Amino acid sequence: MAKESMKAREVKRAKTVAKYAEKRKALKAAGDYEALQKLPKNASPIRMHNRCKLTGRPKGYMRQFGISRVKFREMANQGLIPGVKKASW
Repeated sequence: MAKESMKAREVKRAKTVAKYAEKRKALKAAGDYEALQKLPKNASPIRMHNRCKLTGRPKGYMRQFGISRVKFREMANQGLIPGVKKASW
């Protein structure tokens, strides 16, 4: 499990990105890069990092499911993810 502070930091970043999204879009369209520099660093969506919704694990994230590969495998083996089954041939 990830530290609660790391999960909270990502949530805070997501809120900041959402808050400044329209302003960033307008400044970019106008080409006003000096004003863009004055916005908070965390207002940039590139600073966000995908994390597992269940554990907060930052690596091995599967975008399609929103969880890490470890949790995906556990849940798939238990039959908790519809339409997913273990491959065998």
